Amino acid sequence: MSARPNSATASAPRLAPAEDPIIAAREVVKSYGKTTAVAGLDLAIWPGEIFGILGPNGAGKTTTLEMLEGLRAPDSGTIQVAGFDPVREPERVHRVIGVQLQSTALFDYLNCAEILALFAALYGADASPARMTTLLALVGLEEKSRARINTLSGGQQQRLAVALALVNMPRIAFLDEPTTGLDPAARRALWQTIRDIRETGTTVVLTTHSMEEAEQLCDRIAIMDRGQIVVCDTPRALIHDLGADATVRAGVASGTLTLEDIKHLARVVAAELRDRDGAVMLELRTTDAQATLIDLLDLAQRRGVTLSGLSTAQATLEDVFLARTGHRYEGDGMIG
Repeated sequence: MSARPNSATASAPRLAPAEDPIIAAREVVKSYGKTTAVAGLDLAIWPGEIFGILGPNGAGKTTTLEMLEGLRAPDSGTIQVAGFDPVREPERVHRVIGVQLQSTALFDYLNCAEILALFAALYGADASPARMTTLLALVGLEEKSRARINTLSGGQQQRLAVALALVNMPRIAFLDEPTTGLDPAARRALWQTIRDIRETGTTVVLTTHSMEEAEQLCDRIAIMDRGQIVVCDTPRALIHDLGADATVRAGVASGTLTLEDIKHLARVVAAELRDRDGAVMLELRTTDAQATLIDLLDLAQRRGVTLSGLSTAQATLEDVFLARTGHRYEGDGMIG
């Protein structure tokens, strides 16, 4: 799980073969009472990456970040962040990281430049007007320097929270579901901000439950489910390893098809037939969507089956999640 990505799959150009991971975790476990939130986590994150921890609500993403940040101690296992132990050396870790939480409570009547200067002063970092202007420009808020916090939109407040995570010029920025609740335009603007942060030399570690966000933004992704990392690689490599190029989906409006029928259709590598609210749905992963569609339509005609909602789509990380976990991408109510 923590193997060094090779040049064929790694998309972050800064990764040099001689580098050590900037974050390393081994056999980390964290439980709350009888509930295991993180179960035997192994992880390596390399300098200069945008690294995503992807999983449904309750998968253990936030708990993982909190342990890496030194906010929670693991029950067992070892963690190194920039060469420091977050349990034994939390102050050293806190000096080299920046953190954006899922929700941030700020002083509503301070303006953006003032809140940044306050946080910088608390860190003992550069709180000069020039530095504040640079930070605001990095997150696209240079025109909001004198705007009060309570006048900012949700997307602007999220970008300000990211700027606050950067006041101490951290080596690593931890962003916990940074685009939750944002509209599509604000989300994409924040994605570009995160790319810009990486260009300054900061390693970015973020959690997300958005498949699209992980695929578009991250150099590598660790997919978490029920407290464990089930797979870790670049988005392209994860999808390629499925062995399927596309997914065919349809409802069975009338007539009957069996799982045995559909899994032997042309070019199908995996098949699923399930009942959803009384409607029978089929899903096929295939290496050739056209060949599979032709065979499926022929089968339906011969069996007198009427299909509905027939569609095809390129393989995605959701298909990876299903293939690796055996269930669909849904929250399971565990502690996160």
